[in-house]
Amino acid sequence: MPYDHRTIRALAGTLTACAAATALAGCGGGSSGGSKPAAPNANDAKATPSATSTPARTPARTPVGTPGLPLAGRTIVIDPGHNPGNFRHSREINQKVDIGTGRKECDTTGTSTDADYTEAAFTLDVSHRLRDLLKAQGAKVLLTHDADRPFGPCIDERARTGNAARADAVVSVHADGSATGNRGFHVIVPARVNSGAADTAKIVGPSRELGEDIARHFARATGTAPANYLGGGTGLDVRDDLGGLNLSTVPKVFVECGNMRDPKDAALLSNAAWRQKAARGIADGIGTYLKG
Repeated sequence: MPYDHRTIRALAGTLTACAAATALAGCGGGSSGGSKPAAPNANDAKATPSATSTPARTPARTPVGTPGLPLAGRTIVIDPGHNPGNFRHSREINQKVDIGTGRKECDTTGTSTDADYTEAAFTLDVSHRLRDLLKAQGAKVLLTHDADRPFGPCIDERARTGNAARADAVVSVHADGSATGNRGFHVIVPARVNSGAADTAKIVGPSRELGEDIARHFARATGTAPANYLGGGTGLDVRDDLGGLNLSTVPKVFVECGNMRDPKDAALLSNAAWRQKAARGIADGIGTYLKG
């Protein structure tokens, strides 16, 4: 039917408004008032899409180096020294295993302070703190054990755990049992070994770099000095008699956080706040090594 001039002007106004809306947010979007629908809440991971909505895409894996998650994509194995149950299983842990340069006990009970704070309890506590710090930076973290077995694992199994995970770094957490007056921390790094099942040629260099980074950050975080009884003040000790190092195919070090048999060191090791600092120092060292 023919339109009068008032109807034509109204239609023209509607078309003009629609064109303007299209330029801004799309016309005919179905939302009341022609406004742009609100963006979905990215944090609402539990929202269920309607039957007619397009399925959400699977989020891409966070790449290494993403701001805020500097260790994303990295795998780190933490090896808590000894096991709280080892003392109940002396026969099993005394069984000898091949460490490449010879044969050695499967595991040991570890040491303790005069107040009976055991090395096994210490290493688990620091390992848990270290795990949490590393996971917060995006790393995948595995423990060789979590006091979830009667004893062990044996030292050769501990090495295999890191190897199987193809870890970017492995840290075995310990405390020393030296004489009174011997104080400070040290980091044990692998010697060059090529004997039997052991061949450390490919990991000697990277492991030393890892050890140097941890030693530097450990001293800074805890305020403690490198051991005054070995390592020449460097905080590093090279050994070829540890199966956990000899049998590793990935960069690995042992961190002896202090001497449980010295009263002053024992007081530090027994303090939860200091243990958090120790975990922070190790985590910072690992982070520096992996980002280097």
